[in-house]
Amino acid sequence: LNQGGKLTRCSDVSIAGLCYGCDPCSQTQRSKLQHRRARINQQINKEMRMRAGAENLFRATTNNKVKETVALELSFVNSNLQLLKEELEELNSNMEVYQTESEAINVPMIPLGLKETKEVDLTVPLKDVICEHYGEDSSLFDKEIKEFMELRQAMRTPSRNEAGLELLMEYYNQLYYLDQRFFPPHRTLGVHFHWYDSLTGVPSCQRALAFEKGSVLFNVGALYTQIGARQDRSATAGIDRAIDAFQRAAGAFNYLKENFSNAPSLDMSGPSLCMLVRLMIAQVQECVFERVTLTTPDTHFITQLQVAKEAARVSDVYSLVLQTMSQTLVKDYVPFSWASMVQVKAEHFRALSHYNAAVALCDHTRGDEESAKALFQFHVSSPAGPPLSQVLRDPEDRRKLGKAHLRCAVIRHEEAMRVHGLCKILRKMDILQEVLSFMYKRSLDKYSEMDREDDFDETAEAPEIHSQTQHKPDITPPNFSTVPVTDIFQRLGPLSVFCARARWGPVRVVSLQRGDGGLGLTLRGDSPVLVAGVVPGGCAQEAGLREGDYIVAVDGEDFKWAKHGEVVHILKSCSDRGIQLGIITLHTHDTQVGVLVVVSLWARSLVTHTKLKNVGAHKVM
Repeated sequence: LNQGGKLTRCSDVSIAGLCYGCDPCSQTQRSKLQHRRARINQQINKEMRMRAGAENLFRATTNNKVKETVALELSFVNSNLQLLKEELEELNSNMEVYQTESEAINVPMIPLGLKETKEVDLTVPLKDVICEHYGEDSSLFDKEIKEFMELRQAMRTPSRNEAGLELLMEYYNQLYYLDQRFFPPHRTLGVHFHWYDSLTGVPSCQRALAFEKGSVLFNVGALYTQIGARQDRSATAGIDRAIDAFQRAAGAFNYLKENFSNAPSLDMSGPSLCMLVRLMIAQVQECVFERVTLTTPDTHFITQLQVAKEAARVSDVYSLVLQTMSQTLVKDYVPFSWASMVQVKAEHFRALSHYNAAVALCDHTRGDEESAKALFQFHVSSPAGPPLSQVLRDPEDRRKLGKAHLRCAVIRHEEAMRVHGLCKILRKMDILQEVLSFMYKRSLDKYSEMDREDDFDETAEAPEIHSQTQHKPDITPPNFSTVPVTDIFQRLGPLSVFCARARWGPVRVVSLQRGDGGLGLTLRGDSPVLVAGVVPGGCAQEAGLREGDYIVAVDGEDFKWAKHGEVVHILKSCSDRGIQLGIITLHTHDTQVGVLVVVSLWARSLVTHTKLKNVGAHKVM
C-alpha cells in the first residue's frame, strides 16, 4: 500500500503476488466455494449415470422383483439429485454477500461470481521455446518467467476494487505479448488451461491461449458486477458509480461474445453472454430510475408522469431479460433465484409505474396545455371513459383514473410478492422483503384513501403506460490502454522480428572492415536495424552481409533494440581494425522495409503495443 492507501506493484518480484493480489483468506474462502461446486457437479454426474443405467435396466428386465428393486433405487437416486441441485442452487445464488453495507433500502442487484482457475506452471514450456526458438540461454530469463507466473497467481484472487480490475487488465495485456512471443499459429505449447464455470463449477480445459484470455475478460466483467452491486445507491454519486460499473460489465461480456468463439464452458457461450449483457443493461436502467426519483423530490404533474415512464422502462427491460432466460439453451443453466429476482423486479417496477401515475392524477391539479399534452402521450392506448382533456379538468374523473392505476399497482405488487415467496433464496434476503412489503403497503394505503363507500362504479382497467427513459444505457467496451504494460520478455528483442511465428537462422558473426569505398551498405529502420542494401563487390558483400539481414549485436553487445542513428554512428566511427556484427536472416517472415505491423482485432485495442516507425534509408560509406 502506498501513502494514499492504493495497492501498488512491488519492485521485488518475489513478493509481488502478496502486494497486488487479494487477501489470502479471501482466496481460501473462494477456493473452498469452488471446490464445493466442483464436488457437487461430480456427484450430480455420478447420480445421473446411475439413474440412466437403472432406467435402462428397468426397461430391459421382465422380472418383477428386479423391477421393484430398480424402482426403489431410482427413487433414492432422484432424491439425491434433488438435494444436490438445491445445494448447488444455493451456492450459485449467493447475491447478498456482494451487496452494499449501507442502511439505505434498495432492491438488491445481481452480481456474478468470478471464474476460478487451476495453477499452471509455464516454466518448462517457456524455457523450451526460449532455448529452441530464440537460441538463448533460458536460465538468463528465470526472473522474467517468475514475474509472469506470480502475476498469474495474483490474478486468480483480485481485490474487489479498482486495483483488482487493474490487476486483471495488466495480466490480460501481458497475454498479448505472451501470445506473440511463445504461441506460433499452428503449434501449441502443450499447456492446458483449466477454468471452472462461474455458475456450475464444471471444469473446462483447453490448450488455446484464447481460452485463458476469454476467461480473464469474463472475470473483468464479473468483477464490475460486484463493484456495481456494492455501491451505496442512496446518493447520486453511488448511483453513478453503479451505472458506470454495470455498463462496463455489459461491455466486457459483449466484447467477449463478439470476439471469442467456441468456448467450452456454458458461461462463455453466446446465449449466456447475450443474457448477461441484457441483465447488466437492465440493472443500469434500474439505477437510472433510482437517480431520477432521487433528483426530483419536489415532483409535479409532468415530472411524476416521467417517473412513471421510467419505472415502466425498467419493467420492460427486465421482462426482456426474463424472456432471454427462458430460452432453451439458457433456462436450465440460469439459477432459479436469478429468474425469480428478474420476474420480481419486472412486476415491482410495473407496480411503481402505475403508482406514480395515480399520484400524478390525484395529488396534482394542473390543467394547462403542457400537462394535457403530457397526459395524451402517457398511455399506450386511450383509457375508457371521458376524454383526457375532461379528465384533467374534473377532479372526480382524475380520481377514478388514478384509482384504476392504483388497482393495477396493488395487483402487480401482490404478484411480485407471490413470486418472491416461491423462491427459498429470495425469502432469505431481508432487505428485498422489506422493500416489497413497504411499497405494497404504500399502494394499498393510497388505494384505501381514494376508495369511497358511495363509489359503486366498477373500477376500470388502467391502460398500459408508455415506457421512456431520460438516460439510455450504454455498453462501454473494455479499454485495455488504461493499464499500460511493458512486455516482460522484452529482452528477447523487438516483436517486429523476435516473435513466435518468425523463423531465422543462427546468429552469424560478420567481421566488417572499412575499405577505400567505405563499408558498402545501406541501413534502414530501427529496433533492430535492417540492412536495406549491399553495394556489389563492396566490403559488406565480401564480409557476407546480404540485403534483408538484421543487425542484432555490435562487438558482442546486444543491439536488438538499437536505434537507426546509433548504429550508423558506430559504423561510421569504427577504426581501421573493423567491427564485428551479429547478424540474423529471417527465413519465413513478412517484412516491409524493416517494419512488421502486427494486425489483429485485439492488438488494435492496445495502444501500449510496440509502435514501429519507418526510418529513412541511410547509406553508410
